[in-house]
Amino acid sequence: MDALLKIVDSVNEYYWYLVIVLLVSAGLWFSFRTFVVQVRQLPDMFRAVTEKPVADKTGEAGISAFRAFTISAASRVGTGNIAGVAVAIALGGPGAVFWMWLLAIIGGATAFVESTLAQLYKVRADGNTYKGGPAYYIRDGLRKPWMATTFAVIITLTYGFVFNAVQSNSISAAVQHSVNDDSTSLRFLIGLVLALVVGVVIWGGVRRLSAVTEVIVPIMAVSYVVVALVVVFLNLSEIPSLIGTIVAHAVGLKEITGAAVGAAIMHGMRRGLFSNEAGMGSVPNAAATASVSHPVKQGLVQALGVYFDTLVVCSATAFIILLSNPEYGVSPEGVSQTQAALQAQVGQWAGPFLTVVIFFLAYSSILGNSYYGEANINFIKNSKVTLQLFRVAVLVCVVLGAMGEVQLVWSLADLFMGFMATINLAAILPLGGLAVALLGNYLRQRAKGDNPVFHRDDLPQAKGVQCWDGSDPMTIAVAKENAAES
Repeated sequence: MDALLKIVDSVNEYYWYLVIVLLVSAGLWFSFRTFVVQVRQLPDMFRAVTEKPVADKTGEAGISAFRAFTISAASRVGTGNIAGVAVAIALGGPGAVFWMWLLAIIGGATAFVESTLAQLYKVRADGNTYKGGPAYYIRDGLRKPWMATTFAVIITLTYGFVFNAVQSNSISAAVQHSVNDDSTSLRFLIGLVLALVVGVVIWGGVRRLSAVTEVIVPIMAVSYVVVALVVVFLNLSEIPSLIGTIVAHAVGLKEITGAAVGAAIMHGMRRGLFSNEAGMGSVPNAAATASVSHPVKQGLVQALGVYFDTLVVCSATAFIILLSNPEYGVSPEGVSQTQAALQAQVGQWAGPFLTVVIFFLAYSSILGNSYYGEANINFIKNSKVTLQLFRVAVLVCVVLGAMGEVQLVWSLADLFMGFMATINLAAILPLGGLAVALLGNYLRQRAKGDNPVFHRDDLPQAKGVQCWDGSDPMTIAVAKENAAES
């Protein structure tokens, strides 16, 4: 295991410089092309996330914008926000938090573009539902089937197996910390129980999955943020100096042994990408499922998700840890460090509380991750046997992840998400002009006071679009509303 860890870390050390350059360059380019859509369209983001779907002739409604948001949030809001932030601070110091924030703000534009493209190139699934993602816009928009299949394979491995191992590892660590027992038998038992409760949902399809995440994610995330706000309130006088410390370490005004500015940038951006997933190509798989009247609406919704994930939930964790004077440049402890910091602030009850939060957030993340894997397994080979084998493999990885070591699991996650981001960014950079054109179409309709509606004839330069022919119940309903109001 130690030898494997050294190999993976040495690859990450050099490869991630390329990934960071790609992420920042893409974010800045899309911010410029969209006139900083991730900031100026903030009111429309909240409007879009609350829009209700419309039923078809059979009475079946599609996946709502909010449900698609919670599927993506189920993957985003998980151990990356609690354990991942702790890892970033341990290895990169306080400055890592600043670089997480910066990547989120810049990455909002990238998230907008990739999710808008996912909506544009979505395809019909069963009934009044859709599927899509990078594999589809690479195949149909970029016209590179080999590249689409490569991405589908990598995201299946990353989310179905590696990231699910990360989530189960964090649940296992949280339970071990709470009961003060790190035995192999306990780890195996945790993994087995978790695999059973995951299996119940993933065999129920996207509707059951979205119904579960729609409840779990908001309750757990809000509960955690409320407790974090209590910690902030109890230490209100220290917050200004704490923010100053974060910025000072980020730009090199202050440095800590083992956590200089380079380490802060590297670990902050790695954990930021793992947490908010902007540009990685994962969220578009959820964005494509939504039944909306215009592709831009899901682009805006998923840009909002980046802010919620990093600027709210990750910041909450960062403040809890930094207010407890942690050690820097040490071996990362992950979730146990956050638990210890929270207990020091509000009492011993915080340990079991955070164990419950971690369990449900990581559990919902496993569900969201598994859906991403399934969507791409079906793209590679639409076979019921292949899908069942994938689901069994997911459960095996959940068990193995619960028994693994923290640092190796996170290092593997870094490597695989770097591969994903590289392929996805190489695809959306040439396709980004379509998302910009769609934004212009959306804004022109909003300027007229209409609820925007899109038809594929409105964007003739977009080749290979399979949906958006005006037959979607949501599109029909919104068009009728606009006609009645005019």
